[in-house]
Amino acid sequence: MIHTPAQTDLDAVLARLSLHHEIDRLYAAYAAALDDRRFDDWPLFFTEDGHYKLQARENFERGLPLALIALESRAMMRDRVYGITQTIYHQPYYTRHVVSAARVLSSEDGITTAEANYAVFRTRPAGVSEVYNVGRYIDELVRQEGALRFKSRLAVYDSEMVLNSLIYPV
Repeated sequence: MIHTPAQTDLDAVLARLSLHHEIDRLYAAYAAALDDRRFDDWPLFFTEDGHYKLQARENFERGLPLALIALESRAMMRDRVYGITQTIYHQPYYTRHVVSAARVLSSEDGITTAEANYAVFRTRPAGVSEVYNVGRYIDELVRQEGALRFKSRLAVYDSEMVLNSLIYPV
């Protein structure tokens, strides 16, 4: 089959749409795992040496490194999961993530950079729902074992104040 310029353009458009769809599905699966409290699944969304950081917008914009949570591998994420599920005591609550469609910023050399806005709501049993954390994800994604995984996920939250303590990943 000979590819005409129009066919080549169509192939490129379909590839971009497919990538967007795959990223949106990854974001939805990530949010569902956290909302369903499947914390053991959370590290599996990352590469073995994947990074997860939760950082205030003010620090991010100033280029300051301080973050509420900074994990540098799946092993560190598993430690966080152990802490969440086995050692931390807190008043129980449920979370619900709302994530915007992905915006793909670049895709070069096997690394895709994308971002999306997020809002996390918290509901205590027999309580009211409240906005818990709002911001944007800035992600580097790579393909591993046939699936997209986070090489890094930076959650930059907009609020200067965080309700109580931040226990669960956002």
